[in-house]
Amino acid sequence: MLASFKRKSTRSLFGLYRCVHNKHILIQENDGTREITLIHEKTKNSLSIDMMNYLIEAINENKDDVSLRAIILSAKGNVFSAGHNLKELQSSAGIKQHEVIFRKATELMKSVIQSPVPIIAKVNGFAAAAGCQLVATCDMIVCSETSKFSTPGANFGIFCSTPGIAIARSIPKSQTTYMLYTGEPITAQKAYEIGLVTKVVPAEQLDIEVNEIIEKIKHKSRSVIALGKEFFYKQIDLDLLEAYKLGEKIMVENINSGDGQEGIKSFAEKRKPSWSHK
Repeated sequence: MLASFKRKSTRSLFGLYRCVHNKHILIQENDGTREITLIHEKTKNSLSIDMMNYLIEAINENKDDVSLRAIILSAKGNVFSAGHNLKELQSSAGIKQHEVIFRKATELMKSVIQSPVPIIAKVNGFAAAAGCQLVATCDMIVCSETSKFSTPGANFGIFCSTPGIAIARSIPKSQTTYMLYTGEPITAQKAYEIGLVTKVVPAEQLDIEVNEIIEKIKHKSRSVIALGKEFFYKQIDLDLLEAYKLGEKIMVENINSGDGQEGIKSFAEKRKPSWSHK
């Protein structure tokens, strides 16, 4: 599908810079960071089937390439994403089509979770319904002070059941049910206070803050981060003792990996580690 994108590749001081886009998303890649920007402002960056397909492919493209270290999800305009495209949810589309839509949405969320590199949502605007679900599914969320988050489905007769899955795994029950039952948006500051977002900064500081986080990630072993991310999502829903049992196995695997041993040696020798990222 990415073959249908308009492409531009140039070499910069930081290596190969790549830019591909169509009417739905823009992909910019430089120095190990891939930024995927939703640019379909006409539909408020709604998660149509086409939009979700493009996002899934952009997230998964060359995901095992060790030069890829982090992915940013951002959006153009004052709406990060308004959620599903309601035109595709009309009864005329048919139940089979509706099943395809929500199956595709689950595939998108799984792509975020199963990506071996951290995915950071950079939000400067409104994230609603499935758009809020996508944000909450990301590993970290950095937003501007004017951003807002909501699950307004009940206002339109469609309860935000699947968005609630991601949100309930990010914030306390009482805050989740408030968002789901009332449909009222919460501010960026409120989202930070209840743990939905990682950081809140002025809009003009968004890029700087996200880049600083990514630079910290880049100093770590990619393979160790990938192993840790996979374990985190496996253990989070396990029974406590089962989580510890799995954790023991993962720790032994990590310590006996090439980069695990390199980390121990470099610490003992008081030098910077030389990661293989494998």
